[in-house]
Amino acid sequence: MSAVLFFDPVCSQPYDTETLQRQAMGGTEATVVRVADALGALVAQHNRTSANGRYLPPRPDPAVTTVIVNRDSRALPTVRELYPNARVHLWLHDRVRPRSKRARRLAADADILRELAVKVICVSDTHRHAVEAALRWMEVGDRVSACTIYNPVDDGLRPDGSPIDDCKLVFLSSPNKGLKFTLDAFRAVRRAIPGMRLVVGNPGYKTGPDARIDGVEYLGPQPQRRIHAELRTALCTFFPNFVIPETFGLVLAESKALGTPVLTHDCGAALEVLADPAQVLPVTADRRVYEWLLGGVPPRWRCWPAHAAAALGLFDMYIDRIRAWRAGGRPATGPDARFCLSAVTRRWHEVLTG
Repeated sequence: MSAVLFFDPVCSQPYDTETLQRQAMGGTEATVVRVADALGALVAQHNRTSANGRYLPPRPDPAVTTVIVNRDSRALPTVRELYPNARVHLWLHDRVRPRSKRARRLAADADILRELAVKVICVSDTHRHAVEAALRWMEVGDRVSACTIYNPVDDGLRPDGSPIDDCKLVFLSSPNKGLKFTLDAFRAVRRAIPGMRLVVGNPGYKTGPDARIDGVEYLGPQPQRRIHAELRTALCTFFPNFVIPETFGLVLAESKALGTPVLTHDCGAALEVLADPAQVLPVTADRRVYEWLLGGVPPRWRCWPAHAAAALGLFDMYIDRIRAWRAGGRPATGPDARFCLSAVTRRWHEVLTG
């Protein structure tokens, strides 16, 4: 599909297949690489100055027949100028709701969305339902449609018999997705179950807290092979995130593929991706109030409020679930056919040729 081009107007630095193999990458960029490589498509990045195979700087090309713009509709005029013969899709990864900041930004480009009859690609059904509501609010639903294509997981990711360390939890996501709350919850878990450890990884595009907390190991940004090795041996992915709802959550899908259950909240697309209520806890009002009050407080100053909250039982549900999983109730999980790269590639073919 060399006439298909993915256009990334927002990446912080150029990336390609080699980048994915050798260093940490955000989930969106990793997904662009996997999909574009599987399709044999071109990739243009706004800040790339030299070509590396199919990864190109932006340049006019009338031979391109399909462009998928990554994330930002403000690039649509540029895309129309560079690729005048192309059908245009907008691939959204971020949460968009009616009247939200992202929806208002999208609404500013309503005219060109209508003009190009852009198809919006969403990363989960949960995500698509919110996007469709925003399109109706923008009054462009008659010309702009939306569909779902899940983010892919490499077909080779599956359990390999690695021994499980039932004292090890992992948080392997962007730190703005609830890491400070996770650290508070972990303090309570470790007091209740001495010897528990938390390994914290980071895709590298945002800096996060590195407060010295007993039992916490900060890996910093790591390539995916290291992240997958950590996942394989963990009791679970400990991800009590309700601060920024996941529109998909690649770490959820990859944990599942590797046989590692996730302890998270019914927030965003978590339940859709995990498809297991045993791994998803409700988001309660007291947790939202706690994080609303302390969201801007650095972890080193949250120790005493967290201790008081633990005494009131705020973190008991995590402790109870971890104890149950260590005692033999750990959910069995494995690769999900919905997210396998081969299946996702077929879905891309369907959408791009439909």
